[in-house]
This record gives sequence, structure tokens and C-alpha cells, in this order.
Amino acid sequence: MSEPRRSGLPLPAGMALAMVAFAGNSLLCRLALRQTGIDPFSFTTIRLVSGALLLAWLMRRRAAVPVPVPLRGHWPSALALWLYAGAFSLAYQGLTAATGALLLFGAVQVTMVGIGLVRGERAGPRPLAGMALALALGGLLWLLLPGVAAPPPGSAALMAVAGVAWGVYSLRGRGSTDALASTAVNFRLACVPALACSVLTWPLRSLDLPGTLYALASGALASAAGYALWYSILPRLAATQAATLQLSVPVLAAAGGVLLLGEALTARLLLAGALVLTGVAVVTRPAATPGPR
Repeated sequence: MSEPRRSGLPLPAGMALAMVAFAGNSLLCRLALRQTGIDPFSFTTIRLVSGALLLAWLMRRRAAVPVPVPLRGHWPSALALWLYAGAFSLAYQGLTAATGALLLFGAVQVTMVGIGLVRGERAGPRPLAGMALALALGGLLWLLLPGVAAPPPGSAALMAVAGVAWGVYSLRGRGSTDALASTAVNFRLACVPALACSVLTWPLRSLDLPGTLYALASGALASAAGYALWYSILPRLAATQAATLQLSVPVLAAAGGVLLLGEALTARLLLAGALVLTGVAVVTRPAATPGPR
């Protein structure tokens, strides 16, 4: 197997940009589905199609002659991507940005760490301590933030499904040898079930310009570019690191909610965010190399 193609960015910068993109998706979806007239199926389809188009353009710019990528092995990833995107959009009809992000990445955490442990991956004491801290603060955020304690059950269940699908998608991405090509193929294939769902739900279709623009931004920028970057750094992270790193996303989404959606900034939110990010830093910081004795 060839060496994975990696982003030219330093790993910390790549991780930070990917997490900002993930939080951006929560904010854009929340804005579109709660403040515009677009329906969740149209949002999902526009998001995936615009992402696929941008990725196809990036692939064409990268090489004068496009290199064919086999499709067979990408269908499971593409279906996981579509399931994540569809459940994500449906869930955000009844959730706030912070609540949805917390539910989503809590489910991602359980999925990625659980599968990693089943596969025989073992976390050392420091990663386990960092995960425990991040998870404890995720629970604190759940209990204390307004509206987080009791989200609508249907929306919560859909977001949990989205989290499991994203966890599977991320774990499959760790084996990718070409982040951009794999993401481009996954998005292209995911458009098939997305378009089929749009056709089946045609009577429910509702579109307007603001919602369409939010969906385009979510697909081309926060999704396509963000996921290609995420795929490029995944081979350099253990499953426990990748899962715990994503616990920073609810904090970023909550901060975005304060700046863009007018949500209140409280001392509890600041403290919870600081502690969650501390837990993430403990897990993702490279271990010190023992010196000579």
C-alpha cells in the first residue's frame, strides 16, 4: 500500500481547521432549517451535490489527466456519509446548534472508541484520562446548558444515528491513501441516495435563496473542503485521538451560536468549554520521547 497523501499543514493546524469546519456545518444547518424555508431533504441533496462538484474541480486541478478511482470499495463509506448527512439535517429541525453538536459527537465518540477497542487498539493512561475529562464535561454541558437537558426524543435519536454513521465514515477514512480522491468519490456516490430521497419526498420540497446559499456553503466549504482535510490527517491519529478531538466541536458550535445566533454567553459555558478543550489537548498532545538514562 502506498503512503497516504497528507495535507501540507502542520497537524495541529489541520486538526483545528477540520474542527472549525465541523462546527460550521452545525451552525449552517441550524440557520437554514430554522430560519429559512428550505426542507431537510433539499438541504442534504444540495449539500452533497455542491460538495461533490467542488471536489471534482479540485481533483481536476490537481492532475492534468484525471486518475480513475475504483468505486467498489467506496460504497460503504458513501452510504455512511449519506446516512450521516440526511439524519443530521432531519435532526436539526428540533435541536439547537450546541445540542445537536453535543449529541452528534457524543455518538461519534462511543462509535469510534468502541470499534477501536474491539479491533484491539488500547489507549494509554493519559489518553484515557483525557477522554474521561472530556466526557465528564460533555455530561456537564448536557446537564447545565439551557435546552440541552431534554432535547426532543425523535431529533435526539436521529442525531445519534448521524453520529454513528459519521464515526463509521471516519474510521473507514483512516485507511485512505489519497484523502482528496477518496472524499471526492464518497461525495459523488452519496449523491445517488440523496437524489433518490429528494425525488421520493418531492411533495415536501421547499426552497428559497437563503436556505440554498446556506446549503451550498455547508456542502462546498464546511463539508467538501473540511472532510478532505479530515481524511488527510486521520491516518496520523489513533481512533481514540480522532474521537476525542471531535469533542471540541460542541464547544466551537456553542461559541458560534453566541456570535451568530444570539445565544447567551455564560460563565458555565466558558468553564465547560475550557475543560473540554483541556481534555482534548491531553489526548492529542504527542507523547514525550524518553531521554537517555
